[in-house]
Amino acid sequence: MAQTAAVTHKEKRSLNRAFASHFAKSVFLTVSGLFILSLIATRMFTHVDLNLYGYMVGTLVFIGGFFYRFISWGERPPTKIFIKKGLKLLFRRETATTSVDHLAVYRFIWNRGFYRWTQHLLIGWGCILSCFVTFPLVFGWMYFTMEENGYYTIVALGMNVMTIKADGIIGFLSYNALNFTALMVITGVCMALYRRLKNMQARAEQKFIYDFLPLYLLLFVSVTGLLLTFINIFLDGKGHYAMSLIHQYSVIITLIYLPFGKLAHIPFRPLSVFAKNYRKHYGEQSMKKCKVCGDSFVSTEQSNDVREVLGANHIDFQMDDGFHLAELCLPCRRKYRISRFSGIATHEIKARETNQNAKG
Repeated sequence: MAQTAAVTHKEKRSLNRAFASHFAKSVFLTVSGLFILSLIATRMFTHVDLNLYGYMVGTLVFIGGFFYRFISWGERPPTKIFIKKGLKLLFRRETATTSVDHLAVYRFIWNRGFYRWTQHLLIGWGCILSCFVTFPLVFGWMYFTMEENGYYTIVALGMNVMTIKADGIIGFLSYNALNFTALMVITGVCMALYRRLKNMQARAEQKFIYDFLPLYLLLFVSVTGLLLTFINIFLDGKGHYAMSLIHQYSVIITLIYLPFGKLAHIPFRPLSVFAKNYRKHYGEQSMKKCKVCGDSFVSTEQSNDVREVLGANHIDFQMDDGFHLAELCLPCRRKYRISRFSGIATHEIKARETNQNAKG
């Protein structure tokens, strides 16, 4: 048994040594997996749409950027603890409910208002459904073959799934899926832009590159996609080639930008399930009480993890009064810091802050 474990560990070390870094290994394995799936799905590359070649290149660049961003974030001490313990708690009974709340219906945004919830729902699901349609087509995992009698055959992963009428309801929904998602994204983006331009607090906090540029990119991609349909239906395809290039370039630029801007929270969002499970599981076991007011404010496990991470980064918040700053709740921590700067013992005042339970 011990010998088998030693051999397995040696194989893992050999695999890791074959690559310059975790980033290189992850990208290589992912791209290799996509290549194999495409090989199988396109029946040895006999069904390849070269019109989608640019989208494929953009997607591969996106994958490289995403892994670079994720691994550089995942190598940090707090993230390592968070992911490691999150994986252990992945099969909790509440995981399914939490996943629906955080990834499907965005219940956490509902507290911020119906308007913001609607805009996030439209943008989020518009982008997700677009990816579910686009990526299988780009890598050849799904395509259509036309029969002579006016029927289409849907082929998925090299297997004939179903035959549909060219003018049937399933065909209509399939052809116009990206048009529907584009309308969702346009509506959501316009709602977001309206709020950010009209709400004074939002305007004061926004930056063009970080907050507005992602919305403009999504808007441009969606509008140019709809224009392709408009040109084909109402203009008999005149200008289709130029518009297809404009749309393709806009998609590629957005894909390259996505891992490094605000839109990165879309592929990172599933990790919120880890955070929810972490807080709930360890909160049920034992809660840490504030050294000043005595209120429970965080789980004991999380408090210990915070101190461990601070120690790993050589940050010492051990106070002269005999406690660690992480052992205070946020209101008392603010009051304690004020007292150190002002000389007034405000940390001993039991009055609570008016906004400490604010939502959103």
